[in-house]
Amino acid sequence: MGVLLILLSLIPAALCYIAFAAWLPADRERYRDYQAAEPCPASARLQVAGECLSTWPFTVVKTVVKNGGRNPTYEATLKDEDSWRGVVPFGDPGPLLEQLKPGDRVTATLWRHGIVVLSKDGVRQNSSDAPRDELQMNAAVGTLAALLAAQSFAFGAARLVGPRGYEPFTWKPYGRRLLFTSIGVSFGVGLPAVWIGIPWWTVPAVAVPVVVCTAALMHRYLRAGAEGGV
Repeated sequence: MGVLLILLSLIPAALCYIAFAAWLPADRERYRDYQAAEPCPASARLQVAGECLSTWPFTVVKTVVKNGGRNPTYEATLKDEDSWRGVVPFGDPGPLLEQLKPGDRVTATLWRHGIVVLSKDGVRQNSSDAPRDELQMNAAVGTLAALLAAQSFAFGAARLVGPRGYEPFTWKPYGRRLLFTSIGVSFGVGLPAVWIGIPWWTVPAVAVPVVVCTAALMHRYLRAGAEGGV
């Protein structure tokens, strides 16, 4: 079991590496490119240009605004004057999507062959494909993966070092509490960081020490309880 836990720790460790070494830099670069993009010249209007922002008129076929439940859905189905027809997903219903009706004429802003903004009568709404400066959530996922890797490795090492005396490095209650603590702290720091707009690196800088201190306190408490019970 100890060896298995150590081997399993490699999975979240790899996810942590991907999050910080590939996913986060790629999203940061994409957002910077989007912010620097300029309107396409008139000569590029005949094609869906990649790096510049082009605008195209569309007609709304239907909209779906499904709030609540396990799978909230926000999307608009559009068509052009030819035969193109497609679905544009959104992250929330407002301010534009909930006002749209079939037959409405809208203007879509395209970037890198995807619709990033929909507008009508001065009201604009970003689609789910629009790059966002929300690297804090990338960092939260990477931080959680790192904490899970550390927990799995520590529990596995404890079993190898002391195969008969590895308490309290067990699933109940230490492992379960530590898992929920890691999840709660990672996203409990990541989400407010997005709302406030503080730098992404504050997420691991705050979450890791908090979880480590909590793990140490829980370990001391459980060890004291076990010794007291004896």
